[in-house]
Amino acid sequence: MTIDKSWTTIRRRGSSNEFWNGLQHFLQMVKPFVNDRGFIKCPCRCCLNNASHQLEELESHIFRNGFMFGYNQWIHHGEPATGNAGTTVAGPSGGIHERDEMFDVLDDIISEDVDDDAVGGPSSNDQYDDLFAALRSELYPGVSSFSSLNFLVKLMHLKVLNKWTNKSFDELLKLLKLAFPKIDLVESHYEAKKLMTKMGLGYSSIHVCKNDCALFWKENSLKDTCPVCSESRWKLQSGKRSGKNVPHKVLRYFPVGPRLKRLFATSKTAKLMRWHSTGKSKDNDVMRHPVDGKSWQEFDKRHPQFAGDVRNVRLGLAADVFNPFGNMSLSYSMWPVVLTTYNLPPWICMKAEYLMLSLLIPGPQSPGKDMDVFLRPLIDELKELWVHGLDTRDAASENSVFRMRAALLWTVNDFPARSSLSGWSGQGYRACPTCNEDTPSMRVIGKTAYFGHRRFLPTNHHWRSNLQFDGRTERKRPPRRFSTTDILEQLRRVKTGIPGKHPSYGGVKWKRGDDELNWRKKIIFYELPYWATIELKHNLDVMHIEKNVCDSLVGTLLADPHKSKDTDNARRDLAKLGIRHELHLFEDGNKLMKPAADYTFSDANRRKFCHFIRSVKFPDGFASNLSKNVVQNDSRLLGLKSHDCHVIMQRLLPVGCRSLVNKNIWSTIVELCTFFKQLCASTVNVSDMVEAQNQLVLILCKLE
Repeated sequence: MTIDKSWTTIRRRGSSNEFWNGLQHFLQMVKPFVNDRGFIKCPCRCCLNNASHQLEELESHIFRNGFMFGYNQWIHHGEPATGNAGTTVAGPSGGIHERDEMFDVLDDIISEDVDDDAVGGPSSNDQYDDLFAALRSELYPGVSSFSSLNFLVKLMHLKVLNKWTNKSFDELLKLLKLAFPKIDLVESHYEAKKLMTKMGLGYSSIHVCKNDCALFWKENSLKDTCPVCSESRWKLQSGKRSGKNVPHKVLRYFPVGPRLKRLFATSKTAKLMRWHSTGKSKDNDVMRHPVDGKSWQEFDKRHPQFAGDVRNVRLGLAADVFNPFGNMSLSYSMWPVVLTTYNLPPWICMKAEYLMLSLLIPGPQSPGKDMDVFLRPLIDELKELWVHGLDTRDAASENSVFRMRAALLWTVNDFPARSSLSGWSGQGYRACPTCNEDTPSMRVIGKTAYFGHRRFLPTNHHWRSNLQFDGRTERKRPPRRFSTTDILEQLRRVKTGIPGKHPSYGGVKWKRGDDELNWRKKIIFYELPYWATIELKHNLDVMHIEKNVCDSLVGTLLADPHKSKDTDNARRDLAKLGIRHELHLFEDGNKLMKPAADYTFSDANRRKFCHFIRSVKFPDGFASNLSKNVVQNDSRLLGLKSHDCHVIMQRLLPVGCRSLVNKNIWSTIVELCTFFKQLCASTVNVSDMVEAQNQLVLILCKLE
């Protein structure tokens, strides 16, 4: 009787029932031919019958590496040498174990590391043996449809979704062991984490100097003291190191390359990684994805070799501060650095499952000017991905192997985080990174004010000669547009400071020279070979800006003493400038009186507006319950989140204040809200945005 060997040529082993059933039939067939120690020659593409293994390891090797080519007569596995391998009959009807969905997952993971004959032979890595052992193991005697590995992965997923603590997870495992004594499950979260790491879900722990001076990494990995400030790497007790070495700070680094390779490991996501080429807008006036923007197109023109392969990856970087403890009274902050893949369609690239956490920067303080120290591992890997790339298996092209390269196109942050990631300080008289040294600003009581939006108007506009703005005629032209050469020349004049916050080294305060402008340093991104030529290096997150504008605008309308911009000092500034005399403070006996402004609600209108916000009903999932944010007898709005402000600005504010302020103020508010609505649209017309930019100058002048 001939043997069905057709299963040995199947490439997608994890998604094929035929391969799995054929492998199980093969193992049953060769079981009588193992030696006295239980070993038999392994016919996988790595061992090539040159090594012997036990049956369990044999199963793992063949599933992981595939069956060797040219081995048509199984003479080492019980088949007579005269057997005919050309004729086949039906194979087995089913496998020993019922197929588990984790086989597909492992096949996708293994395909990242296994090299077939097209690239010089398969890998011999044995790191997956424990995973296959857990995959072969039944969760409970008699439960063949649920493997131990499948159950553990789902349990870990629930832990993440529901924010279980490690201790609660350990207690749950103990309870399951107690209730089901024969269950095949790990003993603790630590063991589960070790097993998950073998699936490529791990990270590297890098020790950091307590003063953020340097990483104990690469050339510094074996040092016990900081190479900059000489502080100890370890926490000390009474001036001595404790029995166990405990570092002061630990940076968690999640390598980017393996995660990018995994996007090509399944045919579905591998096809989506080409969307930026096949799905981009055919109309030059329509933008719905960054690929339709000028910066992307200019990057492709400057780097045609990179742009020639649509599978090369374009990345965006975002970083911001958050409090991991949820208690905002604690002065502790961490900085996650997240990457997103812009090869994907716009409705996918911003989903949580496609965002890649690359760095978790420890607190308790913000890294500030020392952001470069923490970005070092990521930048080194990005340079490697740009220069050399990674051999990657593309599941959408019959598992062909290509050299994947990656480029960081820009960063996306709020304004304070932009200062840390760009090197340009967001404070002082030259805070605007676009206007650069031409930033229009002036010192007012307690702060710096940025004004002078009339300079963006046409030279013959009548508002330029209106003295009601700042008491002067505006004759300046718009700020210059600084080229890449101009910026590099400015950075050449910037002094290189000492990193860290040690009071005797990097923490020493120094005053910038006039020729350094607002530059703190030349940021580490300039080490990337292509970074200097990118037109749009840093983007501002519109949700942060919209929230800040909403808080200030609504606070001013409601005369909120904590958020209103119409403060006593603002009225004193008007008196110093000699404008808006009707709004100046005046004394009435022993009292200092503040005239009511027409851009704030009266007490009755304030209650009407808050009652309107309280009474609005939204479809399920559209917005939160805003009635909970109305406090103090319907006179204030507190605790608004970013999405709450988004809904108020674009849906409620234009309607709610229509009858409560005069027409000029209401129309300006509507124009501002309309601008944000255009900016947040899923599809944007270029001609509309050019017109919106011109209209925004008029809106800012009206607000000024």
